[in-house]
Amino acid sequence: MGVTEEVYDRLRARKRDDESFTDLLDRLIDETGGDWRDGFGSLSSGEADSLREAADRSRQRFDRAESRRQ
Repeated sequence: MGVTEEVYDRLRARKRDDESFTDLLDRLIDETGGDWRDGFGSLSSGEADSLREAADRSRQRFDRAESRRQ
């Protein structure tokens, strides 16, 4: 089993010139052992778009309901 091209590209972008992919993965795993707040709130582009769309739909529903109350 391999990784998708997108994941490979993301890993390659984080890889240092003097690192093998094994070294990179080892470093990334070590970095995740830190404070749980590191990266808190980070969303992928797709997750951010989905959240933004959900917030927009919610706002529109609220605005329609508010206008009916007035």
